[in-house]
Amino acid sequence: MAKARGVSRKIAYRKESQWGVLPSASGAKYIRRVTADFNLTKETYSSNEINPTFMMTDFRHGVRSATGSISAELSPNSYSDFIGSVLAKDFAAGASATGLALVITASGTNFAVTRSTGSWLTDGFKVGTVVRITAGTGANAVNLNNNALIVSITALALTVQVLSRFSFVPDPAITAATVATIGKTTYVPKTGHTDDSYTFENWFSDIAQSEVYTGLKVGSMSVSLPSTGLVTSDFSLMGKDLTQTGTSQYFTTPTDATTTGIFAAVQGALILNGQAGACITDASINIERSQEAAQCVGSNNASEIFTGTINVSGSLSAYFSDGVIRDYFANETPVTVVIALTTSTEKNADVVTFVLPKTKLGSSTISDNQNGLVQAIDFTSLLNDVTTGGLIDSVVLVQDTSLV
Repeated sequence: MAKARGVSRKIAYRKESQWGVLPSASGAKYIRRVTADFNLTKETYSSNEINPTFMMTDFRHGVRSATGSISAELSPNSYSDFIGSVLAKDFAAGASATGLALVITASGTNFAVTRSTGSWLTDGFKVGTVVRITAGTGANAVNLNNNALIVSITALALTVQVLSRFSFVPDPAITAATVATIGKTTYVPKTGHTDDSYTFENWFSDIAQSEVYTGLKVGSMSVSLPSTGLVTSDFSLMGKDLTQTGTSQYFTTPTDATTTGIFAAVQGALILNGQAGACITDASINIERSQEAAQCVGSNNASEIFTGTINVSGSLSAYFSDGVIRDYFANETPVTVVIALTTSTEKNADVVTFVLPKTKLGSSTISDNQNGLVQAIDFTSLLNDVTTGGLIDSVVLVQDTSLV
């Protein structure tokens, strides 16, 4: 008898238009994974009757539900649906401006992109997002279509860190220029929160077995950046039921999984309060959306998955070199954390950024050893209420430049 193998298993999903109701069989997508698990779970009840046989007389099954988990190596456009769902907002196009007269000047290790009129702030540009100068008469070729991470914003000037191996060069007079936020962004909104749910199918092609799970909502996402190695991410899901099984695949011709490059933690940037000076040894971000399964008498499965507060937290480790981070903790100073990940050092490489506009450090500890001393920091992200400098009024913003 044939036995199922992981390499022959495919997992497809599609967003539901109504919670827990199977969507049509077309329009699904395959996911990329390191591992993924989708299972039926049941509550169980053991009898407490006292019996002279000294043995239990009954054991019953109760409410059914579905659970899911995905462990992945983070890559552009591969998990954007789930990121949008856990943040309760779909990805959308960011700010852009056209017809600009620009001057590019060096600003320390960064560059200032200064416009003659108008306002970057009014146009909606945000700290921590990646922009490109996509057109401009008289522009040096190296400055065009080159990934630039916004570090700070005033009305007339963007201070940017170039993310490619091709540094900007000073450019005294660019006319008819276009500056655009590349790809799309999402963030936790103040109102109009989405409440997405998905149907997932396990298709075991080598043994012709299908398992279709409905009503799955994304409850959490985590991102881990080691000092060296690939960036990993994990998602958890809570849902309604294993709705159907069979010997044929339910989703017909799902779209192939993406083939975008996987992020390595050594490529990109980590900016803490506008500064890139600290030597960060690892970092993590955790996003959790509160979930609760509604259970009703007479119902054999959850009648709803309630969603609540979205909490964002994380940690950093850095070599101890000065008192800046320690003092942020000691003085309860809010700081901004920006993490930008790139697939390569090319000018137009795909980038995913995570922007935490207002975080407070919850700890700062130094562990003793004979070599380099590492400072460990935990932080919690808060709703940002100071937006005058181009910071998003949210707890987190995510950009994916590969989205169109």
